[in-house]
Amino acid sequence: MTSQTEATSPTLSDDSVAANDNIVNDSTVTDQNVTDNGIDLASIFEPYFRPDTNTIVCGALDDEKVAALAKAGVELVINLQPDDELSFDEAAAVKRAGMHYEQLPISGAADLKQLKILAFDNILRQHHGKKVAMHCGSGNRAGAAIALRAGWLRGRKMDTAMERGRSHGLTKLEEEVHNRLLVPR
Repeated sequence: MTSQTEATSPTLSDDSVAANDNIVNDSTVTDQNVTDNGIDLASIFEPYFRPDTNTIVCGALDDEKVAALAKAGVELVINLQPDDELSFDEAAAVKRAGMHYEQLPISGAADLKQLKILAFDNILRQHHGKKVAMHCGSGNRAGAAIALRAGWLRGRKMDTAMERGRSHGLTKLEEEVHNRLLVPR
């Protein structure tokens, strides 16, 4: 099971979803269960990334996973999947569970444009300080969006932006994100 936990530095200005580069031991997952109302999210989600206590990155959801997120105290679900990838009415399920829902479809590399990343940043800013679960099919697009946000909008250096992306699930789009970050914005 893929699981990463990262501590957040209070000196960073990247909101709750941008953690620093200090990886914490897996033993903190137990500590995070306390902040997740006793729900062991790492055993429910595959893949599962936990870059900080207020941010969960995972793959596609279903009704059971939505219920687990709600029980864990998640306040916002950000879906980066387009409608044709969804197998159920995710928006309705999330709203029924009492959480806010935002969908920003990113189909792949072609959608990793500055306007999409600005919209992503806007969603995160509107819900600053909330416990957020963001997902796509695998976490890869979520990680790409985080890395591009860190580089383009937050002015982070390449290595920092890429590490933030990896801590949020960036894998297959890594080369594409790297190349996009080379172009000044």
